[in-house]
Amino acid sequence: MSGTLFIVATPIGNLADITHRAIQILKQVDLIAAEDTRHTHKLLQHYGIDTKTISYHEHNEQQRGAELLARLKDGTDIAIVSDAGTPGINDPGYRLVRLAVEHDIPTVSVPGPSALVTALVASGLPTDEFFFGGFLPARSGARRNRLAELRDVPGTLVFYEAPHRLRATLKDAAEVLGARQAVVARELTKLHEGFRRATLSELAKHYDNSETPRGEIVLLIDRNRSEIAATTKADSDDIAGLVERFESEGLDHRAALKKAARELGLSRAEAYRRLVLQRRQ
Repeated sequence: MSGTLFIVATPIGNLADITHRAIQILKQVDLIAAEDTRHTHKLLQHYGIDTKTISYHEHNEQQRGAELLARLKDGTDIAIVSDAGTPGINDPGYRLVRLAVEHDIPTVSVPGPSALVTALVASGLPTDEFFFGGFLPARSGARRNRLAELRDVPGTLVFYEAPHRLRATLKDAAEVLGARQAVVARELTKLHEGFRRATLSELAKHYDNSETPRGEIVLLIDRNRSEIAATTKADSDDIAGLVERFESEGLDHRAALKKAARELGLSRAEAYRRLVLQRRQ
């Protein structure tokens, strides 16, 4: 029988953020494939884990992936970990998981920390919809083009960014996306964790006048509020159409009116009043 590939999330800073299950899996597997074995050894030593490790990173993924696949086929249980957070999220892991899936090797995700989610839920920006874009391009022209492509995404934009590029990225984002609220989350779960909240232009000005920030950074940018306002106004001008749409989706009239009122931020009485006025016209 083949072995199992475990995708194990590890702390993004604070070592106490690892789960009991993750510790158990790391102790039980035959081998740990780590992005940086020296970095991972600190975590393993902290929890008294003596499982053998092997390097698996972006520079040896192809060669090492084939080797790890062969071991899995021979019955070896392997855990893959990145330097921080969940493997495969802007870290090595995807290609090995893909190989395992293609060869019917069991894959098990052991959930835990992720910098993008940690930053998002504490940012104060909407969490109902979001788009994770990894790292933006390093060159300004390509970065601005990418931001322009994402201008109309109807959710919070989330990116990882290198400290030395933060100033330039904020300036480009302010020029391309306009006066949106944004958050710079830094050193999450670590001693100097911090969140700075302001408009993109205000953040660009702040970091232009301060030292280059240190540590891991997550940049979050609010959705296009002007588009939302325009859509909401259009819907409120045609509440009858909104109610009809909800009824066509299976809701009865009462429930459709209630949902329309909730989406438009109206009381049900006000929504009903507008509906009656529109139908009289």
